Amino acid sequence: MKKLTLAVIQMSCAEEREENIDKAARLAYEAADRGANVILLPELFETPYFCQQRNYDFYFLAESVEDNPAVKRFCSIAKQTGTVIPVSFYEKCGNTAFNSAAVIDANGEILGVYRKSHIPDDHFYQEKFYFSPGDTGFKVWDTRFGRIGVGICWDQWFPEAARCMALMGAQLILYPTAIGSEPILNCDSCPQWRRVMQGHAAANMIPVAAANRIGTEYVLPSEENLRQSSSLTFYGSSFITDATGKIIASSDRKSEEVIIAELDPEADMELRQSWGVFRDRRPELYGRITEY
Repeated sequence: MKKLTLAVIQMSCAEEREENIDKAARLAYEAADRGANVILLPELFETPYFCQQRNYDFYFLAESVEDNPAVKRFCSIAKQTGTVIPVSFYEKCGNTAFNSAAVIDANGEILGVYRKSHIPDDHFYQEKFYFSPGDTGFKVWDTRFGRIGVGICWDQWFPEAARCMALMGAQLILYPTAIGSEPILNCDSCPQWRRVMQGHAAANMIPVAAANRIGTEYVLPSEENLRQSSSLTFYGSSFITDATGKIIASSDRKSEEVIIAELDPEADMELRQSWGVFRDRRPELYGRITEY
């Protein structure tokens, strides 16, 4: 397979859904103009991060993959630009809702949907209120530009997820993300957030990328959210690694931008083979992982 160019979009999210979709589209066109073959957008970029609060009204944001406006818009953009674009969205499926990603191939067709496996439940990352745990299992897709695995945000902290996608043949692992300040933990999680994904890249010898949002988003007291008042500052720092885990493209904490990196899947495959990491695995010894 030839080399590919990966673009990662870092952006802030406004109150109006259409404004966010328009901004993401503009940045995607910029990425395509700069030669991107694959374009990664942040998690749930259509709206502010509504999971900061509990509000039953937000259940009505969920839509099917066929009806979601961002998915429909980016199917058109992917076809027009000849790019592969995973789109994170709030998915309604029957009486259930998921935090999902639709993977759109370069011809504008949806290859499938991945539903977030690991759902956080913290004071201001209250995703279990809105999302059921994903029922798709980990997935990879054969796109025009190679075999791509997609996890979503909290999935990125679990080495098992990245290893499963690697074992399924992923040549690139992508993580749409929404992460920032930790008001309860009172720490800056950004350095560890980066290191854990760099470790996935290094351990599996597969490039990894994360697209995060930026800006401070506020929750104002209302009857619907039981008078909650809070804020989250998203720390950006989106990045792309090579197959050794080295960061080769990086954003700062505050800028809205598109970062670009060229990747070489054939060279990465040779790297994996020469190191023997997958050759020397002992799956028969790993059952203990599922016992605890």
